Amino acid sequence: MSTVAPVASETVSRAGNEAGAPVGGADSPGGARHRELIEEGRRVLRLEAEAVAGLAERLGADFVRAVDLVFACRGRVVVSGIGKSGLVARKVAATLTSTGTPAGFLHPIEGLHGDLGIVGGQDVMIVLSKSGTTRELEGLLDFADGHEVPVVALTGRPDSLLGRRAAAVLDCGAATEACPLDLAPTTSTTAALAMGDALAVALLKRRGFDSGDFARIHPGGALGRRLTLRVRDVMEAEDYPAVLPHRTAREIIAPLARMRGTVPVVDEDRSVVGVVTAGDLTRFMERNENFLGAPVSDFMSRSPKVASSGELGAVAVHRMEEYGIMALPVVDEGRLVGIVHLHDLLRAGAV
Repeated sequence: MSTVAPVASETVSRAGNEAGAPVGGADSPGGARHRELIEEGRRVLRLEAEAVAGLAERLGADFVRAVDLVFACRGRVVVSGIGKSGLVARKVAATLTSTGTPAGFLHPIEGLHGDLGIVGGQDVMIVLSKSGTTRELEGLLDFADGHEVPVVALTGRPDSLLGRRAAAVLDCGAATEACPLDLAPTTSTTAALAMGDALAVALLKRRGFDSGDFARIHPGGALGRRLTLRVRDVMEAEDYPAVLPHRTAREIIAPLARMRGTVPVVDEDRSVVGVVTAGDLTRFMERNENFLGAPVSDFMSRSPKVASSGELGAVAVHRMEEYGIMALPVVDEGRLVGIVHLHDLLRAGAV
């Protein structure tokens, strides 16, 4: 028996290692290897955050010129780049398109083999390149010059071929790549991506692009639902109880149960003068033994928060969450037209 135990122990230990279970040492939780990996991740994130933060100080007249050029574009915005810059260029084009600036991606090599035919005299080109000196760029720039297509450059070298020939240059330079070999595009691509976002959002503001515009071009999925769902789509607009201020506590009990704990209080013209919740009634009962005959006006919440039927459901949800309430009377033109509940809005996908 004494010879079996060490073998079994060794087998179990080996199986644990093969299954990836930490058994102590450098690979155990909190071990040296784990700490080294975590610190490396932190180093990369710090470098990239510093690179993005540094871009803010470089924005100036060329950024304004770039926004003006794209805003004035009467054709399409053609975004181009190769390699990792090309991947970022695709995202920049997608962000521009989704925020009101029609844009498309053009691969530089495909462009030089016929696809430049999609670029017209009313277009603007945005070209991304870390070095600004790749061979494919010269052909693109020659075409742009020949067709009077302005170019906005996002580059790490403003003094490069691309920088010198562009109408506006956005400096996306990074001191060093996060890659320890300083070779793989990491920090530089993060900086270019952030600069593309800055350009897209500045254009969004310049256009006055709002949530309604966003909803029109994002009709599908949860995002489209959140941007199009209105209070009127969810509110209870028929056969809901509302009471006059002189009604008694006894008379409010059944409507409160039916309306999930919230009942609007209105005057003779159906203007909302208050709201009663189950909590209001409970607190009043605790203070008054003979509460059943008391008028609603004695314990209703005055000047309640309300919604309008045409506002976004997400806005109503935010208001309810901000004030810690579960339902809002819906008021149009000063009169009660319904009531909307938080749970109904959430089920409908308002947020």
